[in-house]
Amino acid sequence: MITPYDLGATLYMPATRNDLFQVIAQKKYPNLKSLVICLEDAVVEHEIELGIENLNQLLANVADINLKDAPLIFIRPRNIPMAKRLIAELDLHKVTGFVLPKFELTQVEAWGQTLSATHLLAMPTLETADCFDAAKMNVLATTMSSDPYFSNKTIVVRIGGNDLMHVLGIRRNRAKTLYDGPLGYAIKMIVCTFGPHGFYMTAPVCEIIDSPAVLLAELEIDNEHGLVGKTAIHPKQIEHINNAFKVQVTDYLDALKILNSNSAVFQSNGAMCEPATHHMWAKNIVARSQSYGFIDEISHSLYEQHQSEKIL
Repeated sequence: MITPYDLGATLYMPATRNDLFQVIAQKKYPNLKSLVICLEDAVVEHEIELGIENLNQLLANVADINLKDAPLIFIRPRNIPMAKRLIAELDLHKVTGFVLPKFELTQVEAWGQTLSATHLLAMPTLETADCFDAAKMNVLATTMSSDPYFSNKTIVVRIGGNDLMHVLGIRRNRAKTLYDGPLGYAIKMIVCTFGPHGFYMTAPVCEIIDSPAVLLAELEIDNEHGLVGKTAIHPKQIEHINNAFKVQVTDYLDALKILNSNSAVFQSNGAMCEPATHHMWAKNIVARSQSYGFIDEISHSLYEQHQSEKIL
């Protein structure tokens, strides 16, 4: 079963790229967990047909290949009509899902009808002006949670940072994280709106490629907000993103105690643990550890020692 924690660093690549087969089948980037093949913003209008044909050939080439340990494949169509065309014309059985661009309330029903008869998971992307309106986001989250398709097939909700900056007519400060600017409000509000409905969310891209310090600082705050993955626009970001989701062994041991405890409250590692309120956090920590592992070798050794503990 595919979980939100299987996404990790999600690398975006235009459908016109000629090395997609190497990335997927030959593991060009061994630590890459998921890939989005983009037919939307990353492809100019006059190259759409080239991109679709390139994608069609790629899917034919990987159709009979064992893709064990290969990155999960997602496709970002330009719109619903293109999505319908891809579903009708391409062999999508090796594709995990679709990224739904510029997703809004008016599209919930149409996207649900388009995808409901397929195996495809959805990654709706919030990247329009509506994202700054808390009331509209609340209606969208409520509608999605009651929709038969989106309530069951939404692997994550994506937050599209660059498009949201475009809405405001600004560009991020190269020396600061997204949280230091106006997007900090939008991310916090979206997390607090969609999280209670059971949706997982991934973090916006860090477009500053040559400053790992900014990326690492942003990833730390992503984690504090419970975001479960992050878009990557360059291969050098993959390792940083995946490492950021590795688990501290103390958190893992606390999580095991919480999940297995018969006590209402107890102390562990100098902090209060309350299973009734920390249960979801504990489940998420265990899930993260299974996908990403631990921060150091000592942590891994301790993990091995505790594998015999039953998780309730």
